[in-house]
Amino acid sequence: MSTPPAPPETDGPGPPLPDTLPDTLPETMAETMAETLAGTLAETLAGTLERLEATIAHRRQADPETSYVARLFAKGLGKIAQKLGEEGVETVIAALSESREALVGEAADLLFHLAVVLAARDIRFADVLAELDRREGVSGIAEKASRAAKAGRKG
Repeated sequence: MSTPPAPPETDGPGPPLPDTLPDTLPETMAETMAETLAGTLAETLAGTLERLEATIAHRRQADPETSYVARLFAKGLGKIAQKLGEEGVETVIAALSESREALVGEAADLLFHLAVVLAARDIRFADVLAELDRREGVSGIAEKASRAAKAGRKG
């Protein structure tokens, strides 16, 4: 009877480990983690924006005496757009001279008022996000030039 060959050395249960790991393993793991986090962030962002849209749609029908959103809609698109512009200016000011917390608050106000403007024009955030997806990987200069060409003017 012959003696069976000795099993290869292992670092524990399971198959033997190679002497070296592939060079791509850490990059692949990092890419997988980044994709997972990006997917989670995208789902979170989409969910937040969908809830905001639903809240605005619901409050749009409320009494203007008790709902800020209903009051804006009662005043019309001009007033809604004016509020978006004011929030844009406040966001710029916060970006240039205020705290991180102030900027975060102003950015939230800006997104809220953008959502109101979009609702007033029957546009969903999904449409805006789809346009951002369409533009992904396109140079901002090239994208702006294509819009100017479509409009028949230089940008």
